[in-house]
Amino acid sequence: MILRRLHPEPGAEIDAGSDEGRAALDDFYAYPRERWLRLNFIASVNGQAAGSDGTSDSLTNRVDRRILGTIRRLGDLVLVGAGSLRTEGYFLPKTAPLAIVTTSGDLTGHRIPDDVAAGRIIVLCPSAAAPAVRSTLRAPAASIIELGASPDRPGVDLAAAIDALHALGYHRIVCEGGPTLAGQLVNAGLVDELCLSTSPQLSALVMPVLPGLTSAHALQLTLLLADADGQLYARWRLAG
Repeated sequence: MILRRLHPEPGAEIDAGSDEGRAALDDFYAYPRERWLRLNFIASVNGQAAGSDGTSDSLTNRVDRRILGTIRRLGDLVLVGAGSLRTEGYFLPKTAPLAIVTTSGDLTGHRIPDDVAAGRIIVLCPSAAAPAVRSTLRAPAASIIELGASPDRPGVDLAAAIDALHALGYHRIVCEGGPTLAGQLVNAGLVDELCLSTSPQLSALVMPVLPGLTSAHALQLTLLLADADGQLYARWRLAG
């Protein structure tokens, strides 16, 4: 699992599977301040969020999964939309709680165990969706946070959702999508950074990683890594 740093300064190769490589990844992906929301996702070269199997599994590789583990371990909480839970299944992250944003409350398709420990699952939803969450999640220890509607669109008020997570002590938040939630967070001005893995393939599926953006956003490249397969790993900070 060899990685080479290309930016900010070209560096020596590291083995992401070694103790030294793990320490280097911790340094590469360290948070610049306590409160930080980063999007972490993978895309094909033509900007699609899914590969031949209709999920991100056909875009990822061992190095990408190692970096994903680093990013999760450094964060306080993993945030996903209900669409990703239904499509990708989403096993519970090993090192961080999982927060789920849902408008409908329908979490059918998840792979979360019924006996999950208290504090490991948080669901953020409108009050009207709470009964559907309870019937489709079937995890009694999960916490359900009922939120008001967004002031500018139907569904969850994302600013209120992030504030609620901060109030619980979750300040370093990693959002892993799906694309709809990621785009909405960018539109709401809540995202500090994009961690984007680019898989060296073209996807025939139409599933853009950031759909529905309402304005342009300037980015600053703070890190670029490459592995032996030609997969790229970038950190992009939102300017301003």
